[in-house]
Amino acid sequence: MRTSSFGYLVKEGARSLWVNRLMSTAAVGVLAACLILVGAAGLFAANVSSIVSYFEDENEIVVFLEDGIDQKGVDDASLKIRMMDNISEASFVSNEQALQEQMDKYGEYAWLLEEYQGEENMHPHAFRVKVKDLVKLEETAEALLDMSEVQEVRVPTEVAHTLLGIRSIVSWCGFIIVLILLTVSLIIIANTIKITVFNRRKEISIMKYVGATDSFIKLPFVVEGLLLGLLSALLAYMVVWGGYVYVMEWAGTVDSAWLQELYQYFIPFEQVFKEVLISFCAIGVGVGSFGSMVFVGKYLKV
Repeated sequence: MRTSSFGYLVKEGARSLWVNRLMSTAAVGVLAACLILVGAAGLFAANVSSIVSYFEDENEIVVFLEDGIDQKGVDDASLKIRMMDNISEASFVSNEQALQEQMDKYGEYAWLLEEYQGEENMHPHAFRVKVKDLVKLEETAEALLDMSEVQEVRVPTEVAHTLLGIRSIVSWCGFIIVLILLTVSLIIIANTIKITVFNRRKEISIMKYVGATDSFIKLPFVVEGLLLGLLSALLAYMVVWGGYVYVMEWAGTVDSAWLQELYQYFIPFEQVFKEVLISFCAIGVGVGSFGSMVFVGKYLKV
């Protein structure tokens, strides 16, 4: 395509936006609102995922070794555990260390456990294990229990199922919201293009009579949809940016112990601003241009 032709397409697309500014403003507003909701849902899901990941890291499998196991058995068990694919971390806890931790919890009543020190220590040696993927938690626990050095495995199964359920619900809800909003955006773009085609029907007929191809006539509408999407994306990005920063500042000042505990795991906007901007532009331009290409062929009858 020649530079002059490209310039004409851009000029016509921009002119159409101005001529139909009322409908264009409505389209930009609706698409921007959809993108704002999409961005809010996405950031909410990302923060929930971050918090869930924190609780995943805090959940441990406790692997109790056989009573009377010697140092070679401990070393063999350590090697087998650390070689498992789904194990991210494994720390050894001797029976003396386990008893000391329990005594620390008793505080001033720790003397009640002093008689269980040394040979009277009833605590077995153990490993505290963290997994990479909670979905494989039970499978990993079974593999640990099959080891000859292992006596018992304690698994936080209920907590794992709860965390996985939360993550699944958030993911599906986010997907459904995005799908609905994108559908609404496509309908708005379609109606905008329909009105533009109707208003310019005489001009389009003249262009056909002088030999203009269908592609040449349709391309300005595609450019118009692309510009609508780009403007909507930039507007939505500015709103989401300001709103997210405001919410983060508010959350950081709220006098709530549990919120302050979770606040440190919230994702700062500086960490995701590129992804948000690129996603908004891609969705906005994609919806605008795709909506134009699809629906202009339906409404363009010349």
